[in-house]
Amino acid sequence: MEGGVHGGADASAFRECFSLTRKNPYVLRLAFSAGIGGLLFGYDTGVISGALLYIRDDFGSVDRKTVLQESIVSMAVAGAIIGAAIGGWMNDRYGRRRALLIADALFFIGAVVMASAPGPALLIVGRVLVGLGVGMASITSPLYISEASPAKIRGALVSTNGFLITGGQFLSYLINLAFTKAPSPWRWMLGIAGLPALLQFILMILLPESPRWLYRKGREEEAEVILRKIYPEHQVEQEIQDLKESIEAEIQEKGSTEKINIIKLLKTKTVRRGLLAGVGLSIFQQFVGINTVMYYSPTIVQLAGFASNQTALLLSLVTAGLNAAGSIVSIYFIDRTGRKKLLLISLIGVMISLGILSGVFEVTTTHSPMVSTTETNRFSNYTCPDYSSAANSGAWDCMKCLKATSPDCGFCASATNKLLPGACVISNDTVKELCQKQSRSWYTRGCPSRYGWLALIGLALYIIFFSPGMGTVPWVVNSEIYPLRFRGICGGIAATACWISNLIVAQSFLSLTQAIGTSWTFLIFGVVSVVALIFVLVCVPETKGLPIEEIEKMLEFSTLHFRFWKKRSDTLEKNQAP
Repeated sequence: MEGGVHGGADASAFRECFSLTRKNPYVLRLAFSAGIGGLLFGYDTGVISGALLYIRDDFGSVDRKTVLQESIVSMAVAGAIIGAAIGGWMNDRYGRRRALLIADALFFIGAVVMASAPGPALLIVGRVLVGLGVGMASITSPLYISEASPAKIRGALVSTNGFLITGGQFLSYLINLAFTKAPSPWRWMLGIAGLPALLQFILMILLPESPRWLYRKGREEEAEVILRKIYPEHQVEQEIQDLKESIEAEIQEKGSTEKINIIKLLKTKTVRRGLLAGVGLSIFQQFVGINTVMYYSPTIVQLAGFASNQTALLLSLVTAGLNAAGSIVSIYFIDRTGRKKLLLISLIGVMISLGILSGVFEVTTTHSPMVSTTETNRFSNYTCPDYSSAANSGAWDCMKCLKATSPDCGFCASATNKLLPGACVISNDTVKELCQKQSRSWYTRGCPSRYGWLALIGLALYIIFFSPGMGTVPWVVNSEIYPLRFRGICGGIAATACWISNLIVAQSFLSLTQAIGTSWTFLIFGVVSVVALIFVLVCVPETKGLPIEEIEKMLEFSTLHFRFWKKRSDTLEKNQAP
């Protein structure tokens, strides 16, 4: 027993999870149907990274204004904040199933609005609607799966939601590539999300409500029918008894009709400790920088020196694929090694990866190709005005050229070798076309570099380490760490904190890279990951293998310690012994 938790899950958990395909496919049906919410979550957060490249081409105002680009990306996150907050209340009041149905309706309406948007304003409205659905699904899908899963494989099944999130992101990159040649490709990219939303809406109509929510609402007979479909006959009576004891204890302590508010939540020891771990993980999940990669990975690839939209999308597809693969790794290990170990390994790898990215972008920005007067004169009518009037124009390099703002300027690389001196010219469609007709590469967001491939390695390592741990575990922990009576509202608080953090990162990333540089931006994320590592060591309990009702007891009788949550006495261990 470590940290007050017995090792209820063993190495067979992963095999048991997949043996359900034969033994009890009903459980997998519940998990994967609810998990489509995760697929939509992943698709709608991932698709904008590629769509943004083409939205900039169609709308000149978006291309010229970084704030407008950040808004198109982050307004979905703003909607998710509201969706998560409402979703927590809705889960407790109306149930997990109804919350998912409403989320699907929002997904579908938002997709239609975005696909038909005549300008940036309506596009942002559609992003907000989709964001509302994302926020509700982000709390409801893992919660539904958690409450409909046997304890031994709960982590693996909830991790399938994480896999579907990353799978949705990977699918979004495939769709982005598939429609690059279509007219206004971003409309297809954003609109196609309506199809899985419609599919899940139909599936959820045919599925039951969460048995634990039903039991909490006094609908014991309905709950028992579902539990008998989920658990083997020899386990179902014990599960029902545990649920009954948990709810009786809640009623005895708090009163069955007492309203929930934040003050009462914080006065309850188990809830307070659960919120500390759950909300903290949700915040750190975002502030180590994952959604800069998910929302802006093609842009990051371009900053690393790869000019083509198609090339940026194709290389970004690799990171999305690694993200999905990492979720499969999490399904295997989360009930085998535990939540805490996965988090620690993940954060150590993230720190190393961010260090590599910071170093690569520092070298890339300080060793960009020079600007040649001879090359620039080939575009004499379009020379960048700031370059023409500069007293030290001989010292200009590509990065200096791209920072010119009156008007914006671009770098047309040498036709012989893109690393040789090139031309600094005005950035517009005419000049871009002239440059590319001469078999030259056109740069407006990053400069040619011989070290760009190292940035790709850094991105790949970041995803490889982030996805199995910090990508999946926070959602699993938040689906299982709270007492039943508070599970919806506490999950909503954690999801809201997650989306607020996400909004801060999404809305500030491009501005930060312009203000302090890409290298320093990734360095800041690296420092945050060090703080996150300390937080996990100090504040996050291990919940591997515990029935949901036993987690409440573990939090009640544990004490905060520098390295692990340790038991106060041997009483809890005896109570938890199998």
